[in-house]
Amino acid sequence: MTYETLEARLFSLARHGMKLGLDRMERALAALGDPHRAAPVLHVAGTNGKGSTCAFLDAALREAGLRTGLYTSPHLERFAERFRVDGVAATESQLVGIWDELGRRVPGALAGADALTFFELTTLLGFLHFARERVQVQVLEVGLGGRLDATNVVRPVAACITSIGLEHREFLGDTLAAIAGEKAGIVKPGVPAIVAAQEPEAAEVVRRIARERAAPLAMEGADFSIRTEKGSFRYDSERWHLGGFSIGLRGPHQLSNAAVAVRALEEAAAAGLPVTAEHARRGLRDATWPGRLETVRTRPEAVLDGAHNPPAARALARSVRELFAGRRVRLVLGILGDKDAAAILRELAPVAAEIVVTAPASPRALPAADLAALARPLHPCVEVAEPAPRALELVLRRSDAHDVVLVCGSLYLVGEVRAALRGEAAGGPAEILRPGTDVGAPRP
Repeated sequence: MTYETLEARLFSLARHGMKLGLDRMERALAALGDPHRAAPVLHVAGTNGKGSTCAFLDAALREAGLRTGLYTSPHLERFAERFRVDGVAATESQLVGIWDELGRRVPGALAGADALTFFELTTLLGFLHFARERVQVQVLEVGLGGRLDATNVVRPVAACITSIGLEHREFLGDTLAAIAGEKAGIVKPGVPAIVAAQEPEAAEVVRRIARERAAPLAMEGADFSIRTEKGSFRYDSERWHLGGFSIGLRGPHQLSNAAVAVRALEEAAAAGLPVTAEHARRGLRDATWPGRLETVRTRPEAVLDGAHNPPAARALARSVRELFAGRRVRLVLGILGDKDAAAILRELAPVAAEIVVTAPASPRALPAADLAALARPLHPCVEVAEPAPRALELVLRRSDAHDVVLVCGSLYLVGEVRAALRGEAAGGPAEILRPGTDVGAPRP
């Protein structure tokens, strides 16, 4: 099988939707010798901040000299980004080899009544890749929810829950309490649970589930905290005290993600992994995570952020006000059709001087004309431009060197624009899209 055939097969399954539940995964893993048990796991669920928390964890564990396996979703540009060993994405040949092994050893996973879904197969590929590569610790990001997510077959060293908000209501429930119950489904009996600061409704549910499962619970604010201190940051818990450190990811919302990561590293150390507070300090400083307030060019500054739901848009708006105060922000916005586009717009419109709407290259994209219709009652300057790289080019051409061009609303949009900036889109980018290209002189 070629890599192209593998991708086509997998993404054809994605169109058939999902089947929540763990039985199929557990049977397939048992037939493969339970590769998910080959190394300790740090498991991360939540609505927003999961990927950033995983990035902090992975960076710190690598600082400790551990060989890490990092599994995240979705990818931005290449499917293989989902599987990283020591920060390096899997190769096409590695994934083809794992797929062939899967077909030989568990043919029922690919066809028949027990056939796995897209995300189940993807997760299985990750477990097999990490086992083959003999990683010493696995950092796993939950795909959707937690309780019935394909990653929830593990018994982790620590279960982390980042900020919880309303999302995927068709699968997780209509209330914050119901969604919190699904997220907290990753909490296992006796396994430490590390939880970011939450709305009271969500916090109450998480506390109840942890209590029922006799899981030691650490809540941000009560049991650990992070704060600014004389231009840097300070973390405190009953065991670790770190002062005078920096955080590699931008935005005030990253403080909570960093705090959860450090507390999880404390639990990893208590479980016997050779990680220290100094490793945590260096990991927080050096962590990178593409598509999260990522600057990809200068003069004007182009920033990519995958804020794709109302809580993430709220956090992004706060970051814009803090990081880009006094600068004109031009918004390039594209949103998927199953997201609350009106609520996202209500958060972002007040920080934008103009809004250029487009549609990500996804069958799930909200048509740009529909997004424009939602935006016009909220902002006096709304324009439609497609495709997404063309929308970015248009905004860059009329921007001053001091402006900020913010591309956001969907990770699909972010991935498409990142590829165009590097010349990987069909036909390559116009010169104006290249990082570092200056666009004109400031207007009078």
